[in-house]
Amino acid sequence: MFVPSHYREPDSSWMADLIRDNPLALAVINGRADDGPYATHLPVIPDPQASNEWSGTLTGTTLLGHMNRANPHWQALESKDVILLAFTGPHAYVSPTVYGVTPAAPTWNFTSVHVRGVVEKIDSLEETLDVVRATALNFEAQFGDGWDQSESVDYFRKIVPAVGAFRVKVTGAEGMFKLSQEQPPEVRDRVQKSFSGRECTRHRETADFMSRLPHTGP
Repeated sequence: MFVPSHYREPDSSWMADLIRDNPLALAVINGRADDGPYATHLPVIPDPQASNEWSGTLTGTTLLGHMNRANPHWQALESKDVILLAFTGPHAYVSPTVYGVTPAAPTWNFTSVHVRGVVEKIDSLEETLDVVRATALNFEAQFGDGWDQSESVDYFRKIVPAVGAFRVKVTGAEGMFKLSQEQPPEVRDRVQKSFSGRECTRHRETADFMSRLPHTGP
C-alpha cells in the first residue's frame, strides 16, 4: 500500500484500534500462475492463546481467521503462504463546499490497515472448533448482547467440518489515515465538524479519528 508520509498513522495504536473495531478483513493471496489472486472477506481476531502485543508495527502478533472449505481460496491456500489482510475503517466523501475556500477539489477521507503475515492452516477439527468459538466469543463481547453459546456447541460441531481455520503470524503492517492532513488546520476543522454533524455513523466515526490528529499545520 502506498502511504504518503503525511497520511501515516501518528501513533501505532491507531492500527490496533482500527483492526479491533473493523475486524472484517479482505484476505488476499497471489494464487498460482494459472488462476491468479484470490480474495475473500472474512472475520479476523487476535489469537487468545498467543501473547499478542498490539504495539509497534503489530509484527509478531498472531491472528485467527476462517472461511468455507468449499471456497476455492481455501483449496489454494497453503501453510507458509504470505497473506495480505486489508482492514477498512471509517471513510467519507469530502465536498469542497465545506472548505470555505476556492479553488478547491473534492476528495475521499479514509482509514485502512494492511497486514502481511505467514499462514498456518489448522487441520484439527477440535482446533477449528476452538477458532469458531473464540471468534464468536470475541465478537459477542464487543458487538453483541452477551449471547451464551454453550447450548450451541453441538451445532458448532456439526458445521465445523465445513470450516477452514488458519493462523497468521504477522510480519508487518501499514496504516493509512487520510484525514485532510494536507489542509490548513482551519479547513481540516471545518471538514471534521461537517462529518460530526451528520447522522451517518460512518461520517461521525471518521470525525472521531480526525479529532485525534495533532493540531498542527499541514
